[in-house]
Amino acid sequence: MTKSEIIIAGILFAGISAPLPAQAADAYPNRPIRFIVPFPPGGGTDTVARLIAQPLGEQLKQQIVVDNRGGANAIIGTELGANAAADGYTLVFCLPASVSVNQTLYRNLPYDPARDFVPVIQLNTIALMLVTANNLPVKSVAELIAHAKARPGQLNFGSSGNGSAGHLAVELFNVATGIRMVHVPYKGGGPALTATIAGQLHMMAGPMISAVPHVKAGRVRGLALLTPKRVSGLPEVEAVGETLPGFDASIWHGVLVPRGTPAAIVQRLNREINAVLQTPEMAERMATRGAEVVGGTPQAFAALIKSDTVKYAKLLKQVGMAGSVSR
Repeated sequence: MTKSEIIIAGILFAGISAPLPAQAADAYPNRPIRFIVPFPPGGGTDTVARLIAQPLGEQLKQQIVVDNRGGANAIIGTELGANAAADGYTLVFCLPASVSVNQTLYRNLPYDPARDFVPVIQLNTIALMLVTANNLPVKSVAELIAHAKARPGQLNFGSSGNGSAGHLAVELFNVATGIRMVHVPYKGGGPALTATIAGQLHMMAGPMISAVPHVKAGRVRGLALLTPKRVSGLPEVEAVGETLPGFDASIWHGVLVPRGTPAAIVQRLNREINAVLQTPEMAERMATRGAEVVGGTPQAFAALIKSDTVKYAKLLKQVGMAGSVSR
């Protein structure tokens, strides 16, 4: 075959193969879909993934199989998703840690979120609450800032570990206010909360849903939500954004697919998941877990991931944590 014949054959093959993604999307799905959750079963993230999986399976008329692959701060499961076939039969559950934090925090992350994935949809947003020990003499964000500025380096805060959502939320607060508080990492949010209740820690940040029962029981003080504005379910608790306009340390959950997944399938998944999220039942179920339904377009979710990546890269560099962890 001559060079010109090879070129013509290539053009003809491209013309034949181009419609295949659309054809595949028309028949999609024709077998069960794997939903990788990069966390162990039973936790909050796993619960949200399963909330979505069942009704989404009903929408698509195929089973959604939740595949828990926890470990290494969501790296193990996310890497598995990055290397999966880009055919629409692998979905990957994500959150800021896996797609906006890890790439700066880790020196040798085995995947690149921007290169290896296509965003499908943001599922929700979750408010974090800053709770203080009852013996800390502050009752507002303004009072905390003044108290901490008068005692640089003397106040501490706990979290479920280095680079966790609660840790980075308070570091964002430190940078935004110019205060300096010492981080004390614990092996889980539960032990950090117990230490705060006991007065061994001055404060900690964690999901609102976990903190509220202890706040209502008077064991800790719910000082503020680390959000731009108050939330409807807890209107009596101020938002940090009221004192620091634009401040937002909320976390979120979303869905990705491997890069190369046909655009028609991405749009189909987005449309079907939006339909699931828009039901009153889903809004109620999310609310009981401290989450607010979001939904929207792949483009909006991509923009959120990008902005959070920039935000956390800047923060991790400011606090000396960029590249501080090796897998």
